Amino acid sequence: MTMPIRVIAFPGAPNLPTFAAITHGFFAAEDLAVDIAITPSSVFQAEKMSDGAFEIAFTAFDNVVAYSEGQGAKPGLNPDYCVIAGATQLELGLIVAPEIETHTQLAGKSIALDALATGFAFVLIDMLSRHGVAPGAYSIAPVGATPARWASVKSGEHAATITIEPFTSIAVKSGYRLLDVSTNLYPAYQGGIIAARRGWLAEHAETATRFLRGYLRGLAWTLDPANRDAAEALLLERMPEIQPMAAKAVMKSLLSERSGLTPNAEIVPAGMDQVLALRSKFGAAGITLADHTKYLELASLARAIETL
Repeated sequence: MTMPIRVIAFPGAPNLPTFAAITHGFFAAEDLAVDIAITPSSVFQAEKMSDGAFEIAFTAFDNVVAYSEGQGAKPGLNPDYCVIAGATQLELGLIVAPEIETHTQLAGKSIALDALATGFAFVLIDMLSRHGVAPGAYSIAPVGATPARWASVKSGEHAATITIEPFTSIAVKSGYRLLDVSTNLYPAYQGGIIAARRGWLAEHAETATRFLRGYLRGLAWTLDPANRDAAEALLLERMPEIQPMAAKAVMKSLLSERSGLTPNAEIVPAGMDQVLALRSKFGAAGITLADHTKYLELASLARAIETL
């Protein structure tokens, strides 16, 4: 009997392996009917996961940490996240209005973020702090996921935002300035992961294994050089907001060892430690986070790899 699996993900090129697994029947081969919905914000995603409206979330590792530690963007909300696989290191870009040429020119300006206490916010704070722009020197506004943030910069409502692909390349091709990238700051940064609710996982470990097996096939298809043109075409089909002229740059970033998809959906321990270091520095006062393993439940991934 085919089982429905509801996935909620942020918009972005890292969804390509999931698109591939749906398109090429890799989930169907596991007797799964996977439907992917796009979240407008990290808070919406956490609320829906908490309500049981979705089984799987493609989200930032920092979101798992934040809600697990009671530091989530919505106080009191606990989606019971755990990491069941890695997804991508993720290169975060600081996109600014064309007239802004330096970090210091963002002083006094308004910057759009998903939420005010997320990992992407901490990357922004770190980027600006390294150039002498203190947190109080600019204002930040919770706008939501990348499409809404990019739209707010394009409209002139905010002077800058943090983006992921394909929106970084879209912004650059549109004449906006890429002022900084996270790969300039950190040797590794665990951006995206695959998460489930611990309660659901405890009762559906085999389903999680089947899901990850289908995802891994979609990931392998995406990473296969022989499928490069087909993968690019699929991405353009599923994300029509990508201008064809930006597609090559998007794919290059997505397939990069520094900023892209991680083979076999592996986690990047050093990247997870970097996320914890940023939250320890810029998050709740006096709280140091050092053990990334407490957020992981990787048994289903191990079984999926063994049985491929």
